[in-house]
Amino acid sequence: MNWAFEHLHGSAATLHEFTPPLLPRRTLRTLEVDSAAVVIGSSQPNSDIDLRCADSTGVEVVRRRSGGGAVLLVPGNHEWIDFWLPAGDALWRDDVVGAAEWLGELFVSALGDAGIDDLSVHRGPASNDALSRKVCFLGRGPGEVFCGEKKVVGLSQRRTRDWIRFQTIVHRRFSAEQTAGLIAVFPGADVPVDDMAQRLQSRVFEIGDLVLLDVLRLRLR
Repeated sequence: MNWAFEHLHGSAATLHEFTPPLLPRRTLRTLEVDSAAVVIGSSQPNSDIDLRCADSTGVEVVRRRSGGGAVLLVPGNHEWIDFWLPAGDALWRDDVVGAAEWLGELFVSALGDAGIDDLSVHRGPASNDALSRKVCFLGRGPGEVFCGEKKVVGLSQRRTRDWIRFQTIVHRRFSAEQTAGLIAVFPGADVPVDDMAQRLQSRVFEIGDLVLLDVLRLRLR
């Protein structure tokens, strides 16, 4: 597939800037945050986050330009991998709903090679409720990968006339309690933090110390 590979390190805000590769070619880019941040979707209200909790625990609040709910990024606890496609690439699809199916299938194949089975790709439009609109890993989006009810790969996309940027997150270790503490009380429902943490933990798949990038590289050769 002739993919280029890049690695960037910095703040969550800087890494979320739309900075395409210098050359118009398929590019896999791994991104490593230097401090904890909770990243909210483009249309998500700030009120979804307990800002006092974020401030007191040193968690930066960052807004991304793509949709979806909040994602907590903690150094060393996740794999953040972006896939960039230039206009005219054979994998490019104008249909936003179906555009990421190839990527979900790539993760299913790669994770299957690593011994993680019973995976599926969500096809069709996003499926969300009041909770999942606040927390990314509680919903189902196009191209995302699941193991039963647990989300393995969270995915969002942003596109211009020249590029599609697919942002993916896979958790090594999921900070369920910390995430629950950062989420503001849900409208009309007083959800205790402990209950929310358990709910989150039951819906997120952790890959542990699997070297995901190496597995993906083998599939992309």
